[in-house]
Amino acid sequence: MDLLDVNVWVALSDPRHQFHHAARLYWDNILEDKCGFCRVTLLGWFRISTNPKAMGGQPFTNVQLWNIYKILLAFPEVCFLAEPPDIDTVFAEFSSEPGMPHHLWTDAYLAAFARTANCRLVSFDSDFNRFAGVRFLQLESR
Repeated sequence: MDLLDVNVWVALSDPRHQFHHAARLYWDNILEDKCGFCRVTLLGWFRISTNPKAMGGQPFTNVQLWNIYKILLAFPEVCFLAEPPDIDTVFAEFSSEPGMPHHLWTDAYLAAFARTANCRLVSFDSDFNRFAGVRFLQLESR
């Protein structure tokens, strides 16, 4: 099971995105049998995809995005993942590492989610390499 970072969901859902082709290559060729959203990635995807500045002046509407989400969930390879019950222990471990920058709170959470749910974390962001014991696939941003 793959847990996709927000940046992968944004790139997959918008053909105009600079990393759309790379995200589609992942979807078509590298995706493990299933991939999923968690609450944090769903909210992040919604927030970014409805933001005019982030979307080059062409954001999705809230209704459009909910419809896209429903379409995605209809694919057999997409699901919504519930938070693992033991996530807080790993999240505390990752977020308490010496020198962890304040801007990596969400990354620490997603890494903890992936580790405790036994998912492979997929992102364009190299910052996930810092979290021990997390299966991580960094997509190339070409």
